[in-house]
Amino acid sequence: MKKTFSILSIFIFLIFSNLTINSCGSRDDTLSCFPLSPINVTLNLNLPAYYPITNSGGWIYVNEQQSGTNGLIIVRIGDTFKVYDRNAPHLCPDTGTVLEVKDNISILCPKDNTKWILTNGQPLDGAKTSLPPKTYPYNYDPVSKTLNVYF
Repeated sequence: MKKTFSILSIFIFLIFSNLTINSCGSRDDTLSCFPLSPINVTLNLNLPAYYPITNSGGWIYVNEQQSGTNGLIIVRIGDTFKVYDRNAPHLCPDTGTVLEVKDNISILCPKDNTKWILTNGQPLDGAKTSLPPKTYPYNYDPVSKTLNVYF
C-alpha cells in the first residue's frame, strides 16, 4: 500500500511539473504561440553590407533564409553581439508585431508601442511586458570576422 501510494505521488508530481513547465503562459521568455523557426546564419563582416556591426553600437536587420520567421536584429556591443528575434516576445505573431529599431537606441513593437533598450533588451517605461526580445546564441571569429548565429 505504501509503495503504491509513493509511486502514485511521484506520478502526480511529474504530471503537474510537466504542466507547469509547458504551460501556455510562456516558453523560453516568449508566448507559447512564438514560432519555432530554424536559425542558421553565417555573416562575413568583411562585406560592406555588414559594415554597421563592425563598430560598437551598430546594428543591422538580417532577413535571409534561416533567419527566423521575421528575421533578426544584430547589435554590436563592444567585442560582443546581441542577436534578437524580430517577433515581439509578448504577442502572437502577425504583421504588426515585427520589431523595429528606432533612433538607434531602442527596439519598438509597432502594434502596442512597447520599447526595449537596443543594447540590452530591457523594457523601457510604459512597456506592455517584462519579457525581453528573444535572443539567440552566436559564435564570432575575430580573425576571419565571421559571425555564426544558430538555434
